[in-house]
Amino acid sequence: MSKLKGLLLTEGMHGMLSQVEGLAKGLNLEFIHEKIELRNFWKFFPPKITPVKNFVFKNKLKYDFNILISCGRKSVIPSIYLKRLYKKKIINIHIQNPKVSLSNFDYVVVPEHDKIDGKNVLTTKGAIHYLSKEDLILNRNYLASKISPNKKIVSFIIGGPNKYYDFSDDKIIYLFDKIKKNFISKNYQAIIIPSMRTPINIINKAKNFFDESQIVIPNVDKKAYLSALQLSDHIVVTCDSTSMISEAALTGKPIYVAQIATSKNDYRFREFNKLFKELGIIKNLDNTIEEWNYNKLDETKRISTYLKEKINKHDFS
Repeated sequence: MSKLKGLLLTEGMHGMLSQVEGLAKGLNLEFIHEKIELRNFWKFFPPKITPVKNFVFKNKLKYDFNILISCGRKSVIPSIYLKRLYKKKIINIHIQNPKVSLSNFDYVVVPEHDKIDGKNVLTTKGAIHYLSKEDLILNRNYLASKISPNKKIVSFIIGGPNKYYDFSDDKIIYLFDKIKKNFISKNYQAIIIPSMRTPINIINKAKNFFDESQIVIPNVDKKAYLSALQLSDHIVVTCDSTSMISEAALTGKPIYVAQIATSKNDYRFREFNKLFKELGIIKNLDNTIEEWNYNKLDETKRISTYLKEKINKHDFS
């Protein structure tokens, strides 16, 4: 039997790509990704007051798919438009809260901490993502030659500024200093991993702050990211990315969250942190190093297994 075809719609950001591609891989789809671009006028309107018309978005979306997976605000209208056009010939799945009627989608996948209910809603602990245990093992040796013998490894995964966290110079230097005092001074070697949202000035600051025995990855490097996760004894992730914290939770290794003060209400982030602390996955980066264990989190596998059963029963005719 040939694979089902998938169309993935996002705004192109790492967290969104990770989620749609992770689910597509879990469903064993042959997929393509489309970065959605809204026309200028409609960029400023929320989906709930935007007309479900193809003039809202620039993309020319052709019908050659069975499963549509969307994520992010800009992808909401194209997903609804295509579902209304092709009806049961496609299944549309939206990841994250679409902030429109949930009945517009066959399934909606949202984090548990969003507190959204509905008969077609599937909740996850944290974010689903594209990482797999096999990916981590396969890429382990990518950075292995740079690791000093007889040292433990801490990987510091850095996000970037958003509307909640500004990543000012003093805040990032404070976090670098935490890594140095908590880990490097205790015979750890650090691997500094930037993400797609990490400004180049932060990468340059890392190069200047840490000595040459530490590993600073200078750009977005998926293999380095996977290798660092697999090689680490401890993982530190900045608080701005629930996606990267969720990805790190696949390892079962101790994860410290590097908190950054915010002047804006970051309720969803705090709820996420509360849940992951209750699950024994994360602790705040403080002044001590601890060892702890938890069940490795693989929500992508759990959700995709459920959806496969539903998709196998769907009549696409």
